[in-house]
Amino acid sequence: MHLDNINEFKFHAPKGHLTIKCLDMHTEGEPLRIILSGLPEIKGKSILEKRAYFKSNYDYIRTGLMWEPRGHADQYGAILVEAERADSDFGVIFLHNEGYSTMCGHAIIAITKAVLGTNLLGDNSTKADLKIDTPAGQIIAYGHRENGIVKYCSFDNVASFVYKKDMHVNVIGLRDIQYDIAFGGAFYAYVDAQQLGLKLNKENHDNIIRYGKLIKQAVMASEKIQHPEFEDLSFLYGVIFISEAENKLHHSRNVCVFAQGELDRSPTGTGVSGRAALHFADGTLQANEAIKIESILGSLMEVKIIETTKYFNYPAIIPNVKGTAFVTGQQSFYFDPDDPLKEGFIFR
Repeated sequence: MHLDNINEFKFHAPKGHLTIKCLDMHTEGEPLRIILSGLPEIKGKSILEKRAYFKSNYDYIRTGLMWEPRGHADQYGAILVEAERADSDFGVIFLHNEGYSTMCGHAIIAITKAVLGTNLLGDNSTKADLKIDTPAGQIIAYGHRENGIVKYCSFDNVASFVYKKDMHVNVIGLRDIQYDIAFGGAFYAYVDAQQLGLKLNKENHDNIIRYGKLIKQAVMASEKIQHPEFEDLSFLYGVIFISEAENKLHHSRNVCVFAQGELDRSPTGTGVSGRAALHFADGTLQANEAIKIESILGSLMEVKIIETTKYFNYPAIIPNVKGTAFVTGQQSFYFDPDDPLKEGFIFR
């Protein structure tokens, strides 16, 4: 056995294996797996049609890449697809442990860093912005460079609005919970953690997940959510707990539990967008004013109201969200047709 030759080892997948190549990143601690190649054709004209086609035909690829043994219960993914709109650069489908989301801020930030800060889609070193089609609408994202290097990214989100305020639900095993619902690309129930005596720190992550799942189930059972334009967006994506910031220089802390008990390591890009809509509605955040919101890790996203508008019958804002992302690895994953666990498994 000659261990000095181990670096020369290259695995060549046998014929019949599905080989998928990915770029792994994180935004403020939250993982993103960008699927680069190896996928079969995804049919459809719109992003929603492409998402529906992928879900109907290739959902085993989502589970195989998000779940164990290739992923984990809190993995998140994105597929870059052809643009829906004539002026967009490309589109994106978002994946997670439970299925497919409507919009994802941390993914947009990471994808923007990958496209403008690397040669993922060719040399874009002089390009300043991207137009990205998502299930929730077109997003404009920006790469902010220092000495030619993308240091952080931001994006102008879709119209964000308060859906309902001062709602109450009885949660079995907890108590009567007060919450608000807002949309920032997805619908969230916003809960003040203090009413539960819930500390939003790393050591308490199990309780945060447990409480988040219980509250989400209770709200879904008691409240039918209806998006004013798209039926595919008419569901509660997650629960966001709010507390005071640990760093007094920051505005507050967000911890989101979404999908099947996933805990967001970042402050949640769509979540801080909904927060901005809530604060604008109660007069505590003004147009052109920015706030910094912490995650469970203490990492930050900054959200700023850049425009006020109306979305159907809802007073709304256009938020700009800022954060940082980093590449963590490149992967080649193989799906052996004889592997009984090729579609993955999950414990949550």
